[in-house]
Amino acid sequence: MRFSQAAALAALLGPTLAGRVRAQDPPSGVAVLDRAAAVYSHVTTARGTFEQTVANPLTGTSAVTRGGFEQARPSRLSIKFTDPPDDRIVADGKWVWMYLPSANPGQVVRMPVSDERNAPAGGAVSLDFITQFLTDPTSRFTVLAAGADTVAGHRTSEVQLAARQENDPIPHATLWIDDADGLVRQFEVTDRSGTSRRVRVLSETFNVPLDKSAFVFKPPHGTKVVDQSALVNGSD
Repeated sequence: MRFSQAAALAALLGPTLAGRVRAQDPPSGVAVLDRAAAVYSHVTTARGTFEQTVANPLTGTSAVTRGGFEQARPSRLSIKFTDPPDDRIVADGKWVWMYLPSANPGQVVRMPVSDERNAPAGGAVSLDFITQFLTDPTSRFTVLAAGADTVAGHRTSEVQLAARQENDPIPHATLWIDDADGLVRQFEVTDRSGTSRRVRVLSETFNVPLDKSAFVFKPPHGTKVVDQSALVNGSD
């Protein structure tokens, strides 16, 4: 999920030394990311709603899901899907619980939480896409500004990230960052199979009080818990 995003920099239009008004060169991808990073560096908790589209090129299918999330950085996340209903993903600080009865009825998958920055390279579970993509991204990705776009009425700058390492589980990602406030309005991640996951943030508030019970998950009675610690840690 998942599972979340202050100051504006220089204006994009300004007078030239010759006194003529012209469009300045657009900011670089790194500059856009740095601006977003400055905004999210102050975020400790977040609550919001989202719409997610998953497209699988191998099957030629796509699916749209919707829901709400609560996040307490760095390792607690609660996602409640409204479409499909009853699906949940919860990270309680130690474990990530994935209960998706719409796809796997009667089953709960459990995986350990790991350090967010090291998780992608190690193949473990990453919870905080803000940390993953906005903390020193140039060490992991080649960053490219991809022009302007509009997301849900917001003017944004599109930034594309290409993994530097061939074995990175996320070879490509794209972020749409709001020109006005530096918020990530949308992001898309493509995995090695070519499956893409595009998440549009519909609403979001920051640094709000959250109930600790949101990050507690108890497997429903009668469900089977599948522990994937060995797969994540590469051990038996």
